[in-house]
Amino acid sequence: MQVSTIGLDLAKRVFQVHGVDSAGRVIIRRQLRRGQVIDFFAKLPPCRVGMEACATAHHWARELMARGHEVRLMPPSYVKAYVKRSKNDAADAAAICEAVTRPSMRFVPVKSVEQQAALMLHRTRDLLVRQRTQLINAMRAHLAELGIVAAQGRDGVRALIGMASSDQLPAAVRDCLGALVKQLEAAHQQILEIERRLHAQHRASETSRRLETIPGIGVIGATALAATVTDPTVFKSGREFAAWIGLVPRQSSTGGKERLGPISKQGDRYLRRLLIVGAMAVIRHARCHPEKHPWLIQLLARRPAKVVAVALANKTARIAWAMLVRGEDYQALRRLAAAA
Repeated sequence: MQVSTIGLDLAKRVFQVHGVDSAGRVIIRRQLRRGQVIDFFAKLPPCRVGMEACATAHHWARELMARGHEVRLMPPSYVKAYVKRSKNDAADAAAICEAVTRPSMRFVPVKSVEQQAALMLHRTRDLLVRQRTQLINAMRAHLAELGIVAAQGRDGVRALIGMASSDQLPAAVRDCLGALVKQLEAAHQQILEIERRLHAQHRASETSRRLETIPGIGVIGATALAATVTDPTVFKSGREFAAWIGLVPRQSSTGGKERLGPISKQGDRYLRRLLIVGAMAVIRHARCHPEKHPWLIQLLARRPAKVVAVALANKTARIAWAMLVRGEDYQALRRLAAAA
């Protein structure tokens, strides 16, 4: 009997394999050590392999695809419904094997090494920005305990750094704040270096340069979109793309009654945050120049600013999807809309 479908439950050391034939009969159910995975699949004839889209899934997908297998990655939340009972590795592998055969299942495209490298720049920068914020807040809290308070913003941070070395502070306080200042300066320099690399990546990508022309999308957002969405045709429409990011209302509808709540917050949290932050910048510009943004001004008169920002981020995501699919620039889409 020949294996047709395999469910592979990934782990750090011990992997679980669940294989069935074309009739659905179980013919493989075993554990593999990490060093045995490649040899095991190299000996198998080409078949369909399902895996959950977790941290190391893209690496293993590339390795198995290089050996002739058809690899399908699935969101873990979609696979969970197929676990029958008693959460364990064997049950998870069986659920993956079952889920990968469903015609309605949605799959995650396999990322290349270059894509992962580009996204790693964004993740590293995001981590360093959070650490920089933590260091600044720690300095503010420590100095506030001594009655020293600085203004918000960059000027306030510079004032805090200057106060940290003041002779009026005890020596122990100066030593502690000096350590925080050194970490803060190191994090700031590392963020600048990553941003220089992102700008170089942006200049080398024609897709990223086109996306930057959309109001509310800067260099960071454009490079993140270009690196994350390499094949926009996997989404049927701009609304589906916005829903994948998590910018649509969460539904709790039944009996023909529609109940819409706040945004679902599913999908890519990083892209969603970048789009909403960019939308807030557009709203600030619209308040200064209302004649350029009549739609936003009318919406701001009826809804709170943050609700409007989510609506604008949804619209921005749809425009970005249309530009990616059609290969057009932002001005061409505006002319097309005006003509319609």
